[in-house]
Amino acid sequence: MAFFSAELLEATEALLDACRSEGLRLTTAESCTGGLIASLLTEIPGSSDVVGRGFVTYSNEAKQDMLGVRAETLAAHGAVSGETAREMASGALARAGPDAHFAVAVTGVAGPGGGSVEKPVGTVWLAVASAGGETVASKHTLDGDRAEIRRAAVECAVTMLRSAVERDV
Repeated sequence: MAFFSAELLEATEALLDACRSEGLRLTTAESCTGGLIASLLTEIPGSSDVVGRGFVTYSNEAKQDMLGVRAETLAAHGAVSGETAREMASGALARAGPDAHFAVAVTGVAGPGGGSVEKPVGTVWLAVASAGGETVASKHTLDGDRAEIRRAAVECAVTMLRSAVERDV
């Protein structure tokens, strides 16, 4: 069985087609998905004209070093927060330079351990930053085992990117 459903692949292909028709490029910043969003995007043949780069920033240090997430943000809100997701997306967009018009970021608790009362397993924050200046974050509470949570987070990311692209074009 394929990791990504046919429906998700179709939605991703539609996203890439929309970006391609407008000359838009994407970048990713991933924590709990560990590169799955970039993997999905590049599963589609010809995606290299839309996907410029991706950042896998699993540790807090990587989030700071690679994306410019502030230590103060991590200390005050934690890695799994809207504030961190926003800084991840904005940082990815800034570091991609002219190579990206949109950046999607994801950070969360995929489990089976690592959850808390405040942030139980399945808590995922996503953010999309656009070159137009807007950064939108949303919290999701996802069910399932580790693979199901990560897969659902990828689906949420594609949906957020599609909405952002449709809104800005």
